[in-house]
Amino acid sequence: MIATAYLRVYIPSIEAAGLPPHRGLNAPGVLALDDDFLWSESTTDDAIFTTWQDTQYACPRNARLRMLEGVVALNRQNPGSGLVSEQQRLYAIAELSRLKRASAIGRSFILSSAWHVPLRWFCAFHPSERDLYDDGVITSIRYRTSLGEAVDRVRWAASVMENAGFPEGPIQHLNDLERWLVEFSAESMVELDYARVATLFTDGDLVFDESAGDVRDSLLGLEAGDLARSGEGYQRVARRWASPQAYTFTN
Repeated sequence: MIATAYLRVYIPSIEAAGLPPHRGLNAPGVLALDDDFLWSESTTDDAIFTTWQDTQYACPRNARLRMLEGVVALNRQNPGSGLVSEQQRLYAIAELSRLKRASAIGRSFILSSAWHVPLRWFCAFHPSERDLYDDGVITSIRYRTSLGEAVDRVRWAASVMENAGFPEGPIQHLNDLERWLVEFSAESMVELDYARVATLFTDGDLVFDESAGDVRDSLLGLEAGDLARSGEGYQRVARRWASPQAYTFTN
């Protein structure tokens, strides 16, 4: 099974009324096949429910919608590669449009990343929001914050990097993340979950993992013109994630 980390947006559970709670994979490592695609997760219309700051939240999974978005994005990034046939591309676009029209919550509430956590995701969180948790199977890390805080921090990170003269590419990734976040209601909660990516680290590594703090420290140093501090913060987090990122390229 591919170890995957997630960035999720949760809305107040009342907005997802009628969706059953997600029960997880039917069987780890088991794949399912439909007419067009191979699946590694349940495609049931359900939601992940959780409580944060005494309020119940829900994250609609919209698994099929997310898969179709991935197909369209893959084709856009690799035009003419043959990875997605023209028939599949047109089908994905039409079905995606239908799913979005069919529901008030017909959009992607989840971003996923195989084998590692993209460093830009950490920009949305403060180090104090880190939570080391045990779900009974694995020990992992998650961060949770309000949508407003996440948007402000991502916007600040992009501004710091732009003022420091960074190339357009990394800044564009942050701007894309901000655009995705601002489309949700202000009452939403944002969660970064290492999930099974945590299995690539020892429990000791996880205890001392302060990736959000390192990213923030690097940005603060950059903002103050302290390049030594900025470089040290970046090197700490880059070294920590170098090995997991290597899985992405070898796979």
